[in-house]
Amino acid sequence: MIAITGGTIYTITGDILQNGTVLVDNNKVIDVGCGIDIPPNAEVIDAAGKLVLPGFIDAHCHVGIMEEVYRIEGDDGNETTNPVTPHLRAVDAINPEDVAFSDALSAGVTTVVITPGSANVLGGEMAALKTKGTIVDQMVIKNPVGVKAALGENPKRVYGGEKKTPATRMANAALLRQTLVETFNYLKKRNKERNLKFEALIPVIKKELPLRVHAHRADDIVTAVRVAEEFNINIVIEHCTEGYKVAELLAEKKIPAVIGPIITNRAKVELQGVSLKNAAALYEAGVKFAVMTDHPVVPIHYLSLSAALILRAGLPEIEALKAITLYPAEILGLDHRLGSLEPGKDADIVILDKPIYDLRCRVEQVLVNGQKILPKI
Repeated sequence: MIAITGGTIYTITGDILQNGTVLVDNNKVIDVGCGIDIPPNAEVIDAAGKLVLPGFIDAHCHVGIMEEVYRIEGDDGNETTNPVTPHLRAVDAINPEDVAFSDALSAGVTTVVITPGSANVLGGEMAALKTKGTIVDQMVIKNPVGVKAALGENPKRVYGGEKKTPATRMANAALLRQTLVETFNYLKKRNKERNLKFEALIPVIKKELPLRVHAHRADDIVTAVRVAEEFNINIVIEHCTEGYKVAELLAEKKIPAVIGPIITNRAKVELQGVSLKNAAALYEAGVKFAVMTDHPVVPIHYLSLSAALILRAGLPEIEALKAITLYPAEILGLDHRLGSLEPGKDADIVILDKPIYDLRCRVEQVLVNGQKILPKI
């Protein structure tokens, strides 16, 4: 048993507790509060003067699938031979020895969602993993947590340059519609031969999994909404760079977003509208959002810094913290285990010496499933 005592505890779902205690047994939080009796056999972590938070969650990255110290040898994010590959599984390409997992732990990132890239209109299944471990299957929390789709610039650039479909935004949407129709038809057939492409999308059309749609520009976001309504499926907007332009629409439709990367330049046309005001605008409209790094676009250890930067446009501090804890957990359907410090939830905990918006902030201790990780400096 571990008792983290004396710290300022951000439960995220409740009050901020001064001089509080978090009790951990095995891999779960068993109690949180002030004045808790500490069992005599508990190992005590003195967090006096420190901040105690739930482990951070990056809801969209490519850790382990786009290895930063390799070129083609470790780049397994995009199967650029076919624009429709929903049956690909990110979990089959993840290298748990990628140094980015260590970077994540050192920054308090205890859960990541690893996704295929955005070269294809339908790219494959996304997986949620803990960042500590050596065998991918033992690190997995939920697989899949969504199917990756992409609209806009990337698919049409990859395939249009080869004189193949899709070469336009029209073709991106058409391929997506065509594959969804084929999935509906496949589901209706009797005595059907197995087809992994359609099997991967059946949970999407049954609304058991969301289609997580890469869309930076406002017009692409609206196209994603249009297709979702045509086929009555759930979607999450990934990146949502110009979400502030259509925030009221997303709020009305109750469509969440995973925004970012935050620390980026206008590297392509779709990013011309990038703005730190995006998060505040989504918040004010009532859109639930999480913050991503899109690692290796932004290194995984800058997740909390990314959340800190969106405070500049007026977002409340607690909302920035929720964007890397509770909200990604809710978007992923994992809030019964992750995202806050409450009894019964996974003992994924980060101890900071200062708030995330202080550039001097350091991670002093991390627990994953109740096991202590000594962060590298």
